[in-house]
Amino acid sequence: MSEIHLATPHDHSDECGPFDIIGDVHGCFDELVALLLDLGYEVDSNEAMPRASHPAGRRLLFLGDLVDRGPKCPAVLRLAMDMVRRGEALCIMGNHDNKLLRKLSGRQVQIAWGLAETLEQLESESDEFKLEVKDFISGLATHYVLDNGALVIAHAGLRQELQGRTSKEAWAFCLFGEVTGEKDDFGYPVRKDWAREYAGPALVAYGHTPVEDLCWVNNTINLDTGCVYGGRLSALRYPERELVQVEARSTYCDRIGEREAAARMRSD
Repeated sequence: MSEIHLATPHDHSDECGPFDIIGDVHGCFDELVALLLDLGYEVDSNEAMPRASHPAGRRLLFLGDLVDRGPKCPAVLRLAMDMVRRGEALCIMGNHDNKLLRKLSGRQVQIAWGLAETLEQLESESDEFKLEVKDFISGLATHYVLDNGALVIAHAGLRQELQGRTSKEAWAFCLFGEVTGEKDDFGYPVRKDWAREYAGPALVAYGHTPVEDLCWVNNTINLDTGCVYGGRLSALRYPERELVQVEARSTYCDRIGEREAAARMRSD
């Protein structure tokens, strides 16, 4: 298996922060704005041209899954794209971002798990904007190693031996996590709780699988607290290790109903 250790595109080890790491946004633009304000950012919340920056020079780290399920995916994309372009943020790819990329690239994908909502919201956008989104997502790395190896961000997490590596195994782990080989009641893979066995020195911040409460597990933290399901949008201040959260303004997606609908599609 070929690999590149601590090399482009994953190596940002010379960037030491301070950072604000935000879990899965999933189109929840209003909650993102509220969280940024709580984190001390100056925000222009104009959905057609949103901007944000921190007066003290802190940088935002998006953990992927900017899109799907939520009500304002184009606005979230605009803000993230602008912040990355201006050096105010870094962003890694989530599995939902990757699926949108494949759709925008003309590939056949299943229109499920919130993608229909994103595509509907993009219908009123210009072809130029859709091309910008496609180019933006295609340029995202699957994970970053930061602060001289002390911090790793990956959408679904990453075991120690895969950190900084470029391989099919690392790519799949970053986007989808690790599976047990079993299926759940809806016919979908059961994921391993890789964090329970993690013993690496790097703090790993990730998301992907919604949790009710934030909890440190072996120097890892899952920042996806299910905002789009009516939970919260969460952030980690680094290196302070302070947690900041805002409540969802609404329940935008019924998680159980979504899984049941997707299971029916698989059986049709």
